[in-house]
Amino acid sequence: MTSPPAVPRALAELRDELLALEEPDRLALLVEIGEELPEVPARIRESPAALERVSECQSPVFIAVEADGAGAVVLHAVAPASAPTTRGFASLLAQGVAGASPAEVLAIPADFPRTLGLDRAVSPLRIAGMTGLLARTQRQVRAAFRP
Repeated sequence: MTSPPAVPRALAELRDELLALEEPDRLALLVEIGEELPEVPARIRESPAALERVSECQSPVFIAVEADGAGAVVLHAVAPASAPTTRGFASLLAQGVAGASPAEVLAIPADFPRTLGLDRAVSPLRIAGMTGLLARTQRQVRAAFRP
């Protein structure tokens, strides 16, 4: 399955992995992806102002965007294990934008969460949370990578 060029390669690959599965198995894979959510560095964890609450998520989810040494996007996310679907999307997004340029992240379509084939597997509130997580990530990218 091919992906639109607007989506960073790693994110497209994760989406394609989900879409290659039958619908019931997609949610299980998303939960597995959530188990791989990278730990937030202590310097960010210890600075509450560095993490922004994603209020669109029902669960307490926080994000912070920064640049790596090469000027690529790094998304840090905190999502509780008690919210495996939300944690899965946070991890999918963090892994999917890792190493992407700011322009690539900003080009991700706002409806990207709907392209994961999860509409019938998760509630509309979860999709709205995923959409909010993406929007806040893009807003932080705009702020962090101003010329």
